Parts: sequence; structure tokens; C-alpha cells
Amino acid sequence: MIKDVIASMNVHMDKTIDSLRKEYQRVRTGRASTSLLDEVKVEFYGSISPISQVATLAVPEARTITIQPWDSKMIQPIEKAIMNANLGLTPANDGKVIRLNLPPLTEERRKDIVKQLKRDAEDAKVALRNIRRDAIDSLKKLEKDKQISEDELKRAEKEVQDFTNSHVAKTEDVLAHKEKEVMEV
Repeated sequence: MIKDVIASMNVHMDKTIDSLRKEYQRVRTGRASTSLLDEVKVEFYGSISPISQVATLAVPEARTITIQPWDSKMIQPIEKAIMNANLGLTPANDGKVIRLNLPPLTEERRKDIVKQLKRDAEDAKVALRNIRRDAIDSLKKLEKDKQISEDELKRAEKEVQDFTNSHVAKTEDVLAHKEKEVMEV
């Protein structure tokens, strides 16, 4: 029963870290990345589709993303979707390919992005602590119901805390890596 509680907690904590990583992928750094367009949806013959399902995305240069629609009629809807997504990017097309040029980030903008990254990391740590609290509550309930002994409870609480500490350290590592990426000129 203790193993089930800890395994469940570990899965939830891993999902929290993965969620933070995905959130950080959408953050714009000095380099172009097709993940900036992951959330952009385009109306494609009456249905809403991710941009990656209606065009080929590429990064030919460090500050340029190219979007080559599979159907040339899709250029206007794709440009409209990019503008509506409020990415701060202006699409330019030559009739076949849409180009997104990423302007270099100013020092002030980089610092703002880092502040947001730190807020996101702190939110992830709060989520980890909430998961820890729920796991410990479950363990205390098992002990109260006489399904585990007090000694087993203490050992399990220590194990829960160790897992929490390791996941908080992973959060710090993810933050440090992304912060370095953002501040890189």
C-alpha cells in the first residue's frame, strides 16, 4: 500500500516536471524554434487543425522559421492564425512560403522572460509540495486505519520527502537550463 501511494506520487511529480518543460518550450528565446507555433490553430477546410498538420515547418536560420503550406490556398489562413496567436511575429510570404523573422530580444525583455520562467518554476514547486502533502495525508490515513505501523509511516514520509527533494532539484535544473538559453545573446 505504501508503494502504491509513493508510485502514484512519483507519477504525478514526473507529470508536473514534464508540464514545466512543455511550458518552457513555448517560451521564446534568442533562437527560432518550431515549438513556438505548437499552439497556433488554423481553419483547414472547415476544421481547426494545428499548424504542423497543414504545413511543413522548418528553421533554416537561427532567427527564421519557414512555413510551407501543403496547399497554397492556406497561406492567408495561416498568416491570420499567426497574427491572432499574439506571438509578436509578423508573417511575410512570397506566395509559396511564409517566413517568420524573430527580432533579437532586448536585455530588458530577456529579464522579463526570466522572471516569468521563475514564476512558472515556483508554481511547479508549489504543485510538487501539494502532491507531497496529499501523499503524506494518504499515508497517515493508512496508519490511522491500522494498515501500516507508525515506524512504516515515518520511513514512508522520509521516502516521500526524498522524492520531493529530487523533483524540486529537477525543477531547478530545468529552470537553470532555460534561463541560460534565454540570457544567451
